[in-house]
Amino acid sequence: FAAMSWEFNIPVCVADLVKPGGMGQYVVQDVQMPKDLPSCLKSFKAAMRSQGPLCILEHFDTVYMIRGFSVALPSLLLSGSLSAVDRRHHLNAVKMGVFLLCKLTESLESDSYRQSIVTAPGKGSKKSKSGSEGMVQWDSERYTVLLSLTQLLQLDIRPLWSLSLVEEEFVSCVTCCCYKLLENPHISHVKSKPARDSIIHLLGVMIKKYNHMLGARVKVIQLLQHFEQLAGVCAQAVASWSSEFGIKAIVGEIMREIGQKSSEELSREGSGVRAFSGFLSELSTLVPDVMIPNVSVLLTHLEGESPSMRVAVCEVLGEVLVRVLSGDKLEDSARADRDRFLDTLQEHIHDTHSHVRARVLQVYTRIVNSKALPLCRYTEVMELAVGRLGDKSVNVCKSAIQLLAAFIAHNPYSCKLSSADLRKPLDKEMAKLKEMKDKVKEKTPGEPPCNVAVPLTETQVEEHPPTSTQIQMEDILDDGELKKQEMLVQYLKDTESFALQVERTISIINNLLYWKTTTVVQEAVQFCVTVCEFSVADSLSGVRKMLPLVWSADTSVKESVLHAYKRLYLNPQGDSTRAKAQTLVDSLSALMVDASLGTIQCLEEIVKFFGCDGVLQSSVVQVLWERFSGKRETSNLHRRAAVLLLGMAARAEREVILSNLDTLCSVALEENVTEDYLLARDTVLSICNITDHVRQSKASPFRLPMDHQLFSYIYLWSPVLGVILTDPQWQSFMEQAVRLIYFLSESPDVLCSHLLQRSTRLLLEQINENREKNKVQVAETNQSQDPTQDLEQSEQGELLLSLCGCVAFWQVSYLERSVSTELRRRRGEREQKEEAKGPESSNDSCMEEELGLTGASAEDTEAELIRKICETELLSGEVFVPVLVKVCSSPGHYPHPQLTTAACLALSQYMMISPGMCMDHIRLLFTVLERSPLPIVRANAIIALGDLTVRFPNILEPWTPNLYARLSDDDSSVRLTAVTVLTQLVLKDVLKVKGQVSEVAVLLLDPEPHIASLALNFFNELAAKDNAIYNLLPDIISRLSDPQRGMNEEDFNTIMKQLFSYITKERQTESLVEKLCQRFRTAKTERQWSDLAVSLSLLSMCERGFKRLQECWECYSDKLTEPGVYQPLLSIAAKLRRGAKQQFKVEKCPYVPLFKLLPQIFWSPYEYNSLLFAVDDSDLMTPKQQKHSQRRPRKPITFSSDEEEEGDYAHLCFYLLVQLHNLFGAFYFKQNLLTCLQTYFFLQLPAAMPAGDFL
Repeated sequence: FAAMSWEFNIPVCVADLVKPGGMGQYVVQDVQMPKDLPSCLKSFKAAMRSQGPLCILEHFDTVYMIRGFSVALPSLLLSGSLSAVDRRHHLNAVKMGVFLLCKLTESLESDSYRQSIVTAPGKGSKKSKSGSEGMVQWDSERYTVLLSLTQLLQLDIRPLWSLSLVEEEFVSCVTCCCYKLLENPHISHVKSKPARDSIIHLLGVMIKKYNHMLGARVKVIQLLQHFEQLAGVCAQAVASWSSEFGIKAIVGEIMREIGQKSSEELSREGSGVRAFSGFLSELSTLVPDVMIPNVSVLLTHLEGESPSMRVAVCEVLGEVLVRVLSGDKLEDSARADRDRFLDTLQEHIHDTHSHVRARVLQVYTRIVNSKALPLCRYTEVMELAVGRLGDKSVNVCKSAIQLLAAFIAHNPYSCKLSSADLRKPLDKEMAKLKEMKDKVKEKTPGEPPCNVAVPLTETQVEEHPPTSTQIQMEDILDDGELKKQEMLVQYLKDTESFALQVERTISIINNLLYWKTTTVVQEAVQFCVTVCEFSVADSLSGVRKMLPLVWSADTSVKESVLHAYKRLYLNPQGDSTRAKAQTLVDSLSALMVDASLGTIQCLEEIVKFFGCDGVLQSSVVQVLWERFSGKRETSNLHRRAAVLLLGMAARAEREVILSNLDTLCSVALEENVTEDYLLARDTVLSICNITDHVRQSKASPFRLPMDHQLFSYIYLWSPVLGVILTDPQWQSFMEQAVRLIYFLSESPDVLCSHLLQRSTRLLLEQINENREKNKVQVAETNQSQDPTQDLEQSEQGELLLSLCGCVAFWQVSYLERSVSTELRRRRGEREQKEEAKGPESSNDSCMEEELGLTGASAEDTEAELIRKICETELLSGEVFVPVLVKVCSSPGHYPHPQLTTAACLALSQYMMISPGMCMDHIRLLFTVLERSPLPIVRANAIIALGDLTVRFPNILEPWTPNLYARLSDDDSSVRLTAVTVLTQLVLKDVLKVKGQVSEVAVLLLDPEPHIASLALNFFNELAAKDNAIYNLLPDIISRLSDPQRGMNEEDFNTIMKQLFSYITKERQTESLVEKLCQRFRTAKTERQWSDLAVSLSLLSMCERGFKRLQECWECYSDKLTEPGVYQPLLSIAAKLRRGAKQQFKVEKCPYVPLFKLLPQIFWSPYEYNSLLFAVDDSDLMTPKQQKHSQRRPRKPITFSSDEEEEGDYAHLCFYLLVQLHNLFGAFYFKQNLLTCLQTYFFLQLPAAMPAGDFL
């Protein structure tokens, strides 16, 4: 070693070691053959044992040949003073060892990566075991190598170099090895965490001790540009270098490097932009405080074109605001930065890119959840979030809902937000503030401020000799109280304003509960739960509105609703089981109060679901019985809610009601039934839940005998008394009572016939009593007047007619459901018994088959029997039908509108009995529908006709146009009923969808928002059917553009824009282009041409569609003289040119000038120039994206002279003539354009071009 005069220099590449170098530079000279390696290795091992690490100075050539193996490096260097020779020995040994270790590591890493690609398992195959052994071995050794390098470089080895200046090549050798390891695709995985942390720590040492900051900055940027998956790793590394090693400057250097990237550079780096974005976002979560001084260099990207970079910058601002610039103890500079960052975020709530808008709202959600948003900005930010609820992007809408929920959950104002409750204390405190201000004014009227001395009179001094100190103290106290009161009033005002804004938000989000996107609906459901938990005014509206979603076909939506109700109502607070049950009952009762029938049905499904799961405990049922029976004092509304909840529980377990049937009858159906018909109705509804119609049972039907006390109460007190008492709530109770009789009684027809007879007798007796009281002379009248005329003219007649119609309807239902089901069940049991008997009954069964008494023939026989009963027995001798027909056909003779309403509804129920009855009176019912002056009658007739359409579709099919005609009724309630009924009929395929649906399309612009929303829902559901709207569109366009309808253009365009949004398939677009073009031939008016052209422009035109438009040129070419046709078609070409492929642009080029030049044939030069001014060439070109979009000023059009203009105009027309001839052929040219061109030229410009030259 003493004679060593060479120095080892780190080469750029391994191959440079065998090339001759400069003076005193080490070169590999002894290149061994592979067969000699074993012996060389033995000598190297022996030297290693005897000489230690310095043996590499003599055996480097051997290790160079076997650079596929790892070499141990020294973990400790000699301390103290070193001679020049020893320093050189150790320096060369360190450089040789580090170089070999780094190069071997890079080589093994490359081989491992290649092997992982080659041996990667394919689909359905297993990974090769032999191929993965080497990878596993290197994975286990990688951490050891990194640990050795770290242990060496953590030592202070810089004195080995001259002047302690470590050469750049040595640093690059180590760092390049580290960066090579970072390029491993699996470095970010959890299993690679030890190796990843070692690499980061080693690079931190190199930056701290070996001046690698500049190289690290460049290399981090390069890694992000080429390896998108390293965004998180690089952020972790930079954060570690900043916090653990104190190298905070590198954060600013990298941020400045990213901030200096131009939009052009970022547009060329697809994955690099995403990596930069992820890096900045991740870094902001790790070291937000270090990023603050350099945030300004990133703000330039907010004006750039990359949405990913805008998102990253906004997330950086959000993290800084949450973790650094939050709290009330900020300095003035920090407060200014906070306000500036918040202003920047607010601007990007309206960003042009939906992803940016969504992420900014998410950032604000994190800020609000962290309570880092200043109170003064709550109202402004919340207003912006409410505006985003109508965003077209689903993610933006979801994020806005989440932000608004966060506002409510973390509001600093009050736990209960109700503007009505806040108004009273606000008025009280404002009055108090006014009194305090008045006292201050009275105390010092027109005086200077309180700290200025005011001279007193002698009398005042003698009576009240206050000192100056006392006066100042009183003034200070008064000012302090006044300021406190002003702050209180301002706080109450802010609270009320916030509550009002929340209430407005609720009404908007409630409409999103039926949005077409599942995730938006789920977020809206969660918002309703949050609002209800904070007792916001009108919060129950959303909870009730989401009830029908329990029937949703989407499982996720249904589960969200069930979870929401379980969270709201089935997790009560209380110290004991009874207290929890009481709270639960109170919550559900509040929801049941004033609930509609549809709401009750939805709640039945929810309570049934929880009842089956055992959530409703016996203590809850006990509390409900106590409320209903009156053991606990409660209101009638809560008693009704309790009995309805008991009925819901009975759907899961019948004994809940059946075991206490006597209690129900004695409480609600005895003599006091006339006091509260609504309680009696709800009791009957609950009892209906023990019947078989809510269960699928194959056993014999569950029915009660006719002499059961339940029917005795109904017969004696319930429906009969209502006929003569004229209670407004009686009819709803009567309908449910008759329904219960047919569901639960063994002989419902007999019982209902007795009810009708007794009701009629009591009503006639009351009429006679009224005559006697009024002292009417009835001697002659009784001899000639029919008793039915008394029924018609009495006010109570409407109730009797309603009862008879209800009985008729449920009698038919009883025959076709209960009786038919029972016949089928008995036949099945009989067939099973015959099968059990074996061959003995084979002869009898064969005879039954021949007679058609088995299988499908038997079902037909049973259906024919029931039909015959309906036509003959039910309608024979019916005395009420003539009365109903008379009242409906002569409504003007009867003064009571309720009588006409009841008669119309009862007649429709009788028409449900048989086809013959329906055909005999269908014309009368439609006459009532069209001519009745009462909206309630027309609305009821629509509902009845809808039911008849379902039952007898062939009879009602010719009358379909009359049903659609009610969509244009003058009364909004009739239109609402019509659109609801027709929606059900069409979507259930009862009515065939035809062009008459155009009447529903008109309702999209109805002034009533509810009707417009129902029409929109109709088309949303219809669009789910294959090609339904596509098939209807041509007919809808023809009907709406009919001159006789007189629809204005703006309304037509709005309707068509909505309908064409459902056309998304290219094939449908192509076909519609052809169909609409063909309709140009049959259209007669200019308005129809314009509507067709507008419809074409609303299509999402594709390349194939535009080609089809070109092929149909003959259909509309002669209509292009109309601006209403020309402008929409020109807009099609303009839209296609903006986003089309280059090849397609070239194909379109001949046609765009054609559209531009064609109007010259028929318009004057001045008209044409004005058209050119309106439609600039830039409209037909792909716009260039500019950093700051400014409207380019139009160039003014100047004319040299009219004569020159007309001459150029003639030559231009001649050029167009030739182009048309070449493009479309001679025949089409002669038939369509020649006459127009000749006429125009010869009449307008005789001197511009001689006729002979022209021809």
